[in-house]
Amino acid sequence: MTDRERFARQMRFQPVDRCFNMEFGYWAENYLEWSGFVENGVTTEAEANRFFNFDRIAVISGNTWMSPPFEEKVVSESGNTRVMINRDGLYAEVPKDSHSTIPHYTKASIVTPDDWKREKSARFDPSARERVVEIEKLKEQHPADRDYPLGVGCGSMIGKVRDMLTFEGLAYAAYDYPDMVEDMVETSCVLVENFLDQVLPHFEFDFASGWEDICFKNGPIVTVDFFNSIVVPRYKRIRKKLEQHGVEIWYTDSDGDVRPILSGLLDGGINALFPFEVNSCTHPGELLDAHKGTLRIMGGFDKIQMIAGREQIDAYFETLVPYVKRGGFIPFCDHRCPPDVTYENYLYYLDRKQEIFGKLGTDVVVGL
Repeated sequence: MTDRERFARQMRFQPVDRCFNMEFGYWAENYLEWSGFVENGVTTEAEANRFFNFDRIAVISGNTWMSPPFEEKVVSESGNTRVMINRDGLYAEVPKDSHSTIPHYTKASIVTPDDWKREKSARFDPSARERVVEIEKLKEQHPADRDYPLGVGCGSMIGKVRDMLTFEGLAYAAYDYPDMVEDMVETSCVLVENFLDQVLPHFEFDFASGWEDICFKNGPIVTVDFFNSIVVPRYKRIRKKLEQHGVEIWYTDSDGDVRPILSGLLDGGINALFPFEVNSCTHPGELLDAHKGTLRIMGGFDKIQMIAGREQIDAYFETLVPYVKRGGFIPFCDHRCPPDVTYENYLYYLDRKQEIFGKLGTDVVVGL
C-alpha cells in the first residue's frame, strides 16, 4: 500500500498491511541534546521525519487569521527576561536564552469591543489580496498522483481567539462581551470558508485538520454551553463544505481534557483528535470504546512512559494493540516529545512500535 492508501484505510477502520507511522515533533532542546540529531545535523521537524523515515503526511493551509499580524518586536528587557509583542498583539515575558517554555502574557492589544472593531477592520478583511490562494503553485507541490495523504487546513474557530485575547482574556470576555466573542468566532469561520471555497474544487483531499487549543487539564476554557451554542454551529458550516467535496476525516488539535466538549466536536463534524494528551485526559482506548466506529485518535502514546523506560514503554504498547488492530487509531507521542525522554528510550520506542505494528497483515480483522 502507498502511504495515502494506508492512511485512508486505517482511518476508516479497514484492513491495512501495517500501521501508518508518524510522529508529532520535538522540543527545541531535543535538537541540541539528542546525540543522533546533533551528530547528523538534524535541526528541524522535517529533517527529523526524513532521518527516521516516517511516512509522509502533508496539509495545505491558508491565510485564515489576522492579516497583517502585529509587528513582532522587543518592548523591554530586564534580568533574564525580555518583554515582546507577538504577532497576535500579546505582550509576552519570555526568557532571553529562548529555552522552550509557555510565555507569560502580561496584556493583550484587544480587550474591549472598541479594540476588536478597530483591529477587525484593519486585520480581518476576507477580501484582502494576501488571502488569495496560488492554486497552480500548490498543484505543482502536491500532484494528483501523489502517494501520501494530503489534508486541507480548517483553521480555528475559537483557539486563535484565545491566542488573541489570552487564556484569562477569553474566559472573561465570554461573560463580559459575549457578542464580541461570537463575532470573533464568526469572523474566523468566514475566513476559513473563504479559503475552502478557493481550494476544495481543485484537490482530492484525504482529510481536514484544525487547531483548537482551548482545553487544559480541568477541561475547556469556555463553558460547554458557550461551545455548543457558538462554536459548534460554525463547525457544521465547515463540515458541510467538506462533505460536498468528499472529505470525511476531520481532526482537530486540542490539548488537555477534551471530554466535556467531545460530543460538541462530534456533533459539529470533527471525528478525530490529535495529538491527544493522555495525562490531562485519559487513555485513548476509553474514548475509542465509548465512541466505537465514530471517533478516531492520532497520538495518545503517554510520553511519561517514554521517560520511565523500556518496561513501561512495552507495557503501554500492550494497552494500545487492540485499538490499532481495530483501526481509527494511529499511535505516536501525545504531544511534542520533550528532552526528558532520552534519545536511547526514544529509539527503543520507535523500534518497538515498528516491531508491534509494522506487520498488521491483511489477515487481521481491523474492522468493527
